[in-house]
Amino acid sequence: MKMPSLEDELFPSTPGKFKIDRAHNMNRQFHRCFASTSTMFLWALFLIALTASYLSFQSFVDSGSRYFSASWGGIQWEKQVRNSGQIHRSGGMSVLVTGAAGFVGTHVSLALKKRGDGVVGLDNFNNYYDPSLKKARKSLLNSHGILVVEGDLNDAKLLAKLFDVVAFTHVMHLAAQAGVRYAMENPNSYVHSNIAGLVTLLETCKSANPQPAIVWASSSSVYGLNEKAPFSEADRTDQPASLYAATKKAGEEITHTYNHIYGLSMTGLRFFTVYGPWGRPDMAYFSFTRNILQGKPITIYRGKNRADLARDFTYIDDIVKGCLGSLDTSGKSTGSGGKKRGPAPYRIFNLGNTSPVKVPELVNILERHLKVKAKRNIVDMPGNGDVPFTHANISSAQKVFGYKPTTDLQTGLKKFVRWYLSYYGYNNRKGVQ
Repeated sequence: MKMPSLEDELFPSTPGKFKIDRAHNMNRQFHRCFASTSTMFLWALFLIALTASYLSFQSFVDSGSRYFSASWGGIQWEKQVRNSGQIHRSGGMSVLVTGAAGFVGTHVSLALKKRGDGVVGLDNFNNYYDPSLKKARKSLLNSHGILVVEGDLNDAKLLAKLFDVVAFTHVMHLAAQAGVRYAMENPNSYVHSNIAGLVTLLETCKSANPQPAIVWASSSSVYGLNEKAPFSEADRTDQPASLYAATKKAGEEITHTYNHIYGLSMTGLRFFTVYGPWGRPDMAYFSFTRNILQGKPITIYRGKNRADLARDFTYIDDIVKGCLGSLDTSGKSTGSGGKKRGPAPYRIFNLGNTSPVKVPELVNILERHLKVKAKRNIVDMPGNGDVPFTHANISSAQKVFGYKPTTDLQTGLKKFVRWYLSYYGYNNRKGVQ
């Protein structure tokens, strides 16, 4: 139906109903002109109003869409976070675990929950290695009442919201871009996660009230080209051999700064080649197992003068002991609202096994557990940031919180192989122990 115009309202549409004399012609022309102009003006106003309304509505829809599609936020989400972070033991702690769907993060989260601490996880589920393994770890954590929030460490609003919902007493910061060799392919990811992400987290922690104590994962890689053995926390760490190592060393300097200025309690843990069930597929023991079972050759690197590479392989359960011991002895942060009230603890510990094993011997052990011979391809180590050996001096951690590794490589790899065969659906017809 045609909408009547302003001119239609002023002048009837039935011809001849009114007699209009010549004297009124000019007046009629004026009214028509005025009516036409008014009509255009009103239509223009109407269109402007309609456009503004549409844009406002679209903005509302977009905002709503972003809200409802976000992986965090809302009353129900807050309830889940609060429940996950609830403490269930006297004198317990509430811990934010970053990188919770990672290898070490999963095991630490489970151990904390088991003893009655509150745990909330954060992970971005990136695709550095198969995200389905991280999703499986998340399901495992969920089955034990641990919520893993999907989000990026650099999302300051998310971090602030988490601290608003739960007054975390501690942070176990394990999120990082790992891997020595991958740094040559994607260096920016290391800066984004290991430096920028760390700073974003520390900025949130310094402003929190109360400030949490922070334990975080450094790396044995910071020892770089150090040739003195075993590696001690007092040794030089200013000669990194890889970008990964450089970002971890930068992390140690950054955490020291935040401890000094803002009173954050900081404990850095230098992990030595962690292995075990639910491990990282990019690690040598994991890829060796996969290739041996699939009948594919494995590449074994050797150092200068054909020397075998050696690593201080540390079983995951021993690393977890060190993480919990560090949390329990971390002391308190001394700042409030970003202002330091006094000195706070700053510590660095090695967490290793103290018994380096040569890589060919690692392969021998895997062959015995898998009952399959490996097809070995031995090549000289390329200049990709790897170091010839690692060896931890753990006397400092032993003295402060009684750290004592108890799992040798033979036992630890046996447990890993059993998990691997179960997780990936291999049968037991070859008599794997």
